[in-house]
Amino acid sequence: MKQYRLNRIFNAKSNRCFNVAIDHGFFNEASFLKGIENIQQAIQVVVEAGPDAVQLTVGQAHYLQSIPGRDKPGLVLRTDIANVYGKSIPDHLFSRMIEQPVEQALKLDASCVVVNLFNIPGQPVVADHCIQNILKIKPFCDEYSMPLMVEPLVFQSADKAGGYTVDGNPDKIIPLVRQAVELGADIIKADPTENIDVYHKVIETAGRIPVLVRGGGKVSDEVILERTEALMKQGAAGIVYGRNIIQHQNPAAITRALMAVVHENLSARDATKFLK
Repeated sequence: MKQYRLNRIFNAKSNRCFNVAIDHGFFNEASFLKGIENIQQAIQVVVEAGPDAVQLTVGQAHYLQSIPGRDKPGLVLRTDIANVYGKSIPDHLFSRMIEQPVEQALKLDASCVVVNLFNIPGQPVVADHCIQNILKIKPFCDEYSMPLMVEPLVFQSADKAGGYTVDGNPDKIIPLVRQAVELGADIIKADPTENIDVYHKVIETAGRIPVLVRGGGKVSDEVILERTEALMKQGAAGIVYGRNIIQHQNPAAITRALMAVVHENLSARDATKFLK
């Protein structure tokens, strides 16, 4: 019965998902708020562009779900909060899950819930928090037929860039993705590899579980479109982009361009027409 909810967020023709993440305010980082200072307006702009899903928190989901009509994107509900993203690293790092996450998701008519699985150098306690979160939420997801998206994230050491940054090493991403699958993920949301051409190995290790690829930090239109095209060709089941949408000078246009690549198999070059 989880498939009924998954049908809301996977395109019927392409069987792929384009999820726009607008849950950045959950993490108490000022830089994450660029482009979503007015969250209601940001959500409205994205919704009008027509992605398959929008990723939000319990405090902001009402802006999406109160929109009338049946054609709005499905809600992917963020269920955990962490303090690992800042340039200045706190003395105590954590990843905590909201209370009764699946019950709250049901009340908000969510199509899916998402939870992190961190691999941070020298921080095994945070990894333990994440695993406990997944072990806790998984049985309730099964009981109530709520799809579980797990987000395996590998970080580089904080001393390399001043704060933890994404590590695109496939030798680290692949085993973490596999662990997420073994823990019972229904969907994987994973980082791109440094060399995009090897991403098919990430897809392979996930088996039958669909893999959606994170956008990561803001990059140029050319880079994000070409990367997306390459990922689709290697078997990715979709994308989850945040800052490359919400911090774009024209969020609706870049959304339409990316949707053309994801759902219509347009080349990155041809998709640029939506940006003009």
